[in-house]
Amino acid sequence: MKVVIALGSNLGDRDLNISSAVLELAKIIEVTHLSTNYETQPVGGPDQPEYLNAVLLAESALAPHDLLTAMLEIENKLGRTREIRWGARTIDLDLIVAGGEKIKNDLLELPHPRAHERRFVLEPWLEIDPDALIPGKGSVLELLREI
Repeated sequence: MKVVIALGSNLGDRDLNISSAVLELAKIIEVTHLSTNYETQPVGGPDQPEYLNAVLLAESALAPHDLLTAMLEIENKLGRTREIRWGARTIDLDLIVAGGEKIKNDLLELPHPRAHERRFVLEPWLEIDPDALIPGKGSVLELLREI
């Protein structure tokens, strides 16, 4: 199934953190497209450094919950800690879309519940998939125009 994953980093060597995450993800899914990195301002949370953000497209044989578990393991491996909600982080991996799956439980919500509001997700995604859609929300291009 086609999956969309957003990557972000604002601690340490941000470029290396994103590259390392992509390499780790490529061990478990087939990465087909990767956006350039975008420098962005933090959204919400405490005062913190600017982010680098990117989006990748991939094909995954993993069920969405299994992919999420693997993504959390990659975050941990790359030094992510969770002391402060929405705080600074070495790496953040968000599963945005997994095929047309609609899931909502304590562990996972698909499509990602705030992706349609986040320029730092929509811009890099549009770069690599001009026809991108968020199920139930619409065209990424149109959503970006509304922000």
